[in-house]
Amino acid sequence: MNFLYVKALHIIFVVTWFSGMFYLCRLLIYNREANDKPEPDKTILQQQYKIMIKRLLYGITLPSAILTLIFGIWILILYPSIPLWLYIKMGLVLLLFVYHFSLHVISNQQLRNNFKYGSNQLRIWNEVPTIFLVAIVMLVVVKQEISLWYGLLGLAALIFVLMTAIKIYKRIRKA
Repeated sequence: MNFLYVKALHIIFVVTWFSGMFYLCRLLIYNREANDKPEPDKTILQQQYKIMIKRLLYGITLPSAILTLIFGIWILILYPSIPLWLYIKMGLVLLLFVYHFSLHVISNQQLRNNFKYGSNQLRIWNEVPTIFLVAIVMLVVVKQEISLWYGLLGLAALIFVLMTAIKIYKRIRKA
């Protein structure tokens, strides 16, 4: 198969994987918040969220992660040499798989009605893939032209903005 087709499929499954992770964490937040509702709302909402979580996790997010990995490895096989930025990207992707695994753990806990994390903790956890997405895309597009210090400073600024937005949202919800 042509390199560009493999690359296109890799990008497609990266997009569906990220979409699944973003939505999955939102569902975990909503499921957690449903746990605080009175009956019968609590049971009705949680039954629906459990169906949605299972379908998203096993029907979209996990297959997309696997296909992202397969096509990523295929690109590495077709790529003549591996530059430094690609090693950094692979390290970030490895950490992203760790994050993905954590979503599986949290999902399985919630599917058993075990709620270890509050909705605010899950909101913060929901922003983690945003940081990975920005770091990976900037690294892949800008490559060697990016300054490591500017990149780290930009990520720190992004994290600050995201955490500030979460705090503001929390205050608005309480008001």
